[in-house]
Amino acid sequence: MTKTLSHLYDSYLDAEAAVRDLQAAGIHTDHIALLANNTDGAHKTPVANGNMAAEDAEAGATFGAVVGATAGTLAGLGFLAIPGLGPVVALGWFAATAAGVAGGAVLGGAGGGLVGAMTSNGVSETEANFYAEGVRRGGTLVTVTVDDSKVAATQVILRSHHVVNNDTRAQAYRDSGWQHFDPAAAPYTGAQLSEERRLYPFAK
Repeated sequence: MTKTLSHLYDSYLDAEAAVRDLQAAGIHTDHIALLANNTDGAHKTPVANGNMAAEDAEAGATFGAVVGATAGTLAGLGFLAIPGLGPVVALGWFAATAAGVAGGAVLGGAGGGLVGAMTSNGVSETEANFYAEGVRRGGTLVTVTVDDSKVAATQVILRSHHVVNNDTRAQAYRDSGWQHFDPAAAPYTGAQLSEERRLYPFAK
């Protein structure tokens, strides 16, 4: 049996370090996915260490072709825009699955489709809505699918890089009036992201 583990990071650098450590532990890149907010254009290249960017090239290009055909937003390999999120970096099944979701529908539904993509990959609906909102607000999400025997060790790796506390952060979102991820909502602007990141010490 396998299990999908997901963690949100305020810092892209922390998420990137987690991915490198997962790769170093022998977890194949096919089982790792990353989704990062890139509204400010800070992420010029996908995860640079190892072959993750290269191995995801085809998936990224496929997603880009779909997005480009419907919204003209492809900025480069692995870079695209999703309603409700804005510009993002998408690697692994985030790119490949979202391409399938968007392929038969207007891209305006892809944000909601993002939540559906997460749930179809083993993330609960409640967590999927939270994670999508977390990325909307500037975070980076990493998911990894591993055998049950590797869950404990993988959690140690993921949690060693300043992961967001889901319960605390979700409550903070709810206190501000948030209920669930809305793909029709306006993406955060660069200024809003800067303000959001100032709330959290590890957002870099």
